[in-house]
Amino acid sequence: PREDSSRRVAMSHACPRAAPPVAAPSRRQRHSQPKPGARRAVRARGLDSMDVGRTMDEPFTLSGEGGFVRPESWNRPKRIILIRHAESEGNVDETVYQRKPDHRIELTEKGKQQARDAGEKLKAILGPNESVYAYVSPYMRTEQTLYEIGQAIGTHRVLGVREEPRMREQDFGNFQDVGMAELKRERQRFGRFFFRFPNGESAADVYDRVTSFRETLRNDMHFGRFNCDVTGCRTEDCTVVIVTHGLTLRVFLMRWYKWSVEMFERCRNARNGELVVMERGKGGRYTMLNEQNGQDEEWLAKFGFNEEMIADQVWAKDAPVDGLNSEWPTSKGQMFFDNFPGRLERTRAACAKWRTPSGVEID
Repeated sequence: PREDSSRRVAMSHACPRAAPPVAAPSRRQRHSQPKPGARRAVRARGLDSMDVGRTMDEPFTLSGEGGFVRPESWNRPKRIILIRHAESEGNVDETVYQRKPDHRIELTEKGKQQARDAGEKLKAILGPNESVYAYVSPYMRTEQTLYEIGQAIGTHRVLGVREEPRMREQDFGNFQDVGMAELKRERQRFGRFFFRFPNGESAADVYDRVTSFRETLRNDMHFGRFNCDVTGCRTEDCTVVIVTHGLTLRVFLMRWYKWSVEMFERCRNARNGELVVMERGKGGRYTMLNEQNGQDEEWLAKFGFNEEMIADQVWAKDAPVDGLNSEWPTSKGQMFFDNFPGRLERTRAACAKWRTPSGVEID
């Protein structure tokens, strides 16, 4: 009996009784509780505990008077700058893909200089106390581009580098054969967004993985990835640099700004070593309309933006993070129905051209 009694006592310490059931929190309580990692991010920023509940997805915070306060733009990096890799061996000789894996293609000597020039442009954009956090495609030509950029801006300014496979080049298959030129002509006829290369990807496939990366980027913003306790750097003074590839860069813009497929297809790829700057506006949204960086309305038009797309960039300069552009298709359903007849006409015209090989236009 004594043995049984001590055993029961030991078991009571090892397996305490379950706590009585607790009622599920109300919707108001759930939204007022900080999300995982929020307190750490707040401590890193040195903010008041009142701001703990504030995240990008929940842009309003309770004020002391019980009302709501719009967040400041500090909880997002100052800029997101997309950079296409500099000139590579494949850009000057496409036959290199027949004997060298795509991910091992290197920069040319001209490309290395282009990358250093891109670094100088980036350095001119950054303020004296601003830092950089980099995401880079794991392909050799993108990593070489980032390496040269780092030499130009000073590697001490780079808080961290994350190799990001989701921002890699569109997969064209493994070793590319002599038929690739014909496949690219076929892509022109079929449509750049939906055409899938044999054993490779379509731009639509790239869209899916870029969407996943976008959520990672948003989470990194939420949880203080771009703060640095050692150097005192803060998210609001950090520029996120993404070194990637032409089509992937364009797909990222499509996903971020909610472009339609037609909008995507009207835009060009960034040039080798070109910077595409997304500047944080007054309300915290990112705009590509940056006159100080040479990205004025004329630049946007040459990139392929139509009037509607340019107007959206103008709106983003002052719009709050939680704002919705009432003139954008995602917020104005009637636009779809007004524009659809014209879209149908253009689709039929494209199909008619496809049936007439002599009428096919090739870049």
